[in-house]
Amino acid sequence: MAKIPEKWLVVITVLLGTFTIILNNSMLNPAVPHFMQVFDADAVATGWVITIFMVTMGMVMPLTGYLGDKFGKKQLYMSGLTLFLAGSVLGSLSWDLQSLIFFRGLQGIGGGVMMPLSMALIFEVFPKNERGLATGVWGIAAMMAPTIGPTLGGVIIEMGSWQWLFLSNIPTGLVGLIFSMLYLKQTGRVSDIRFDKLGFISVTVGVGSILFALGRVSSLNHLLDPLNWGFISLGVVSLILFIKIENRTAQPLLDLSIFKVPAYTYSVWVAMISSISLFGGIFLLPLLIQQVYGYGAIMTGLTFLPAALLTGVFMTVGGRLLDKQGPSLIVTTGLIIVAVGTAILGFIGMDTAIWVIFLLNALRGIGMGLSTMPATTSGMNAIPEKFISRGSAMNNVLRQMSSALGIVFVSIYFEVRRGQVMAANGMSLEEASLTAITEGFLIMAVLAFLSVPAGILLGKEYNKQRRAQAADRGEAQ
Repeated sequence: MAKIPEKWLVVITVLLGTFTIILNNSMLNPAVPHFMQVFDADAVATGWVITIFMVTMGMVMPLTGYLGDKFGKKQLYMSGLTLFLAGSVLGSLSWDLQSLIFFRGLQGIGGGVMMPLSMALIFEVFPKNERGLATGVWGIAAMMAPTIGPTLGGVIIEMGSWQWLFLSNIPTGLVGLIFSMLYLKQTGRVSDIRFDKLGFISVTVGVGSILFALGRVSSLNHLLDPLNWGFISLGVVSLILFIKIENRTAQPLLDLSIFKVPAYTYSVWVAMISSISLFGGIFLLPLLIQQVYGYGAIMTGLTFLPAALLTGVFMTVGGRLLDKQGPSLIVTTGLIIVAVGTAILGFIGMDTAIWVIFLLNALRGIGMGLSTMPATTSGMNAIPEKFISRGSAMNNVLRQMSSALGIVFVSIYFEVRRGQVMAANGMSLEEASLTAITEGFLIMAVLAFLSVPAGILLGKEYNKQRRAQAADRGEAQ
C-alpha cells in the first residue's frame, strides 16, 4: 500500500474535524420538537439549542486570525476540537434545557475556532497550483454534512435516545484529534502582534446581535418583533463602527484591505449566494416532499443523498480543473448549473414525479460542487499569504450570516405567501404550499443568476494575475 503524502494527511485531519462539527449541527435540527417533549419547554426556548451554536460560532470566528498568529494554528485548532468534544460529552449529560444550551455554546466556540483554521492549515502545506484539489476534497465535508445530517438525526431520534446525537461525535472527533497531534504542521508565531480590543468588541457585538436576531426569526410575527429589530439595528451599527475602527488601526483584527483584491471580493459574493441557495433548499425541499407530495422523512433524506454524493464528486473534479485551468470556465459553469436547476424547481407541479425532484436537486449538487469551493480557493489564492487566516475567517463569518439570512427569508416567505394564496384563491393547503415553495426557488434562482457575473469576473482577475506573473518572470530573466 502506497504511503499517503503528509500534506494529504493534513487534508484528512481537518476534514474529520469539519465533518464532525457540521454533521452534528445539522443532525440537531430535526431534534428540536423532541427536545421540547424531553425538557417540557416551548419552541422559542428549545430553539436556543440551535441558535446558541450559530451565535457563539459566528462571534468567535473573527478572532481566529489573531489567535492563530499569537499561539500557532495547530495548537489553536486542537484546542477548538478539544472544546467541541468536551461540549459533546457534557451535552449528552445535560440535566435540563439550560445546561444543554450552555454546552451547545461550548461546541459553537470550538467550531468557530476550527472552521476558518481548516482552510488556513491546508494552505500552509499546499502550493497555489495544488490547492484547488485539496480544498475540493476538504469541502466535501462542508457540503455533504448539512444534507445528510437531518436524516441521520431523525433516525437517531426515532431508533435511539437523544444523547447519541452528541455521543456520535466522539469517535470521529477523537480520531481527528489524534491525527491533529500527528500530522498538522507547527506554524510560526508572531511575537509583536497586538490585540485589537475595539475591533473585537465591535465585531463581536455586530455579528452576535445579527445572528441572535436571525436565530429568533422563523415567522412574520418574529420578524415584526421590536426586540429583533433592535438587535439587528445594534448589529448593523456595530459592524459599521467595526469597519471604521479597522481602517484606522495599525494591527486590525480583520484587515479589510483584502476586499481591495477583486478576486477575493468576487469569491465571497459567490460563497454567500451559494450558502443562501444551499440552506434555502435544505429548508424548502423537506416541505415539498412531505407537505405537498405526502412522503415521509426517509424519502426526504433520499432526495438529498444523490445531491450530496454528486457535490462531493464534482467538488474534487472542480478542484482539479481549477488547478489546471483556473476558475474562468469551471466556476461560471457551476453557477449556471445551480441557477438552472433551481429555476426548474420553480416550475414543478402537483403531478411532478418524485424522480424529477431527485434529478433537479442532484443537478444543483453538481453545480455547487463545481463552483463553491473553487471560487473560494481562487479568492484566497489572490490575497497575500499572511492574510490567509483572516481571509478564511471573514469568508466563514459571511457564509454563516448568509445561510442564517437565507433560512429566515425562505421560512417567512413560505409562511406569508402560503397564507395569502389560500385566502385569495381558495387553494388547498398542499396547492398553496407548492405555490410558495416554487416561488421561493425562483427567487433563489434569480440570486444564483446574479452571481454568474461574479464568476466571470473572478476568471478575468485570475487571468490578469497570471499575465502579470508571467511578465514579472520575463523581466527577471
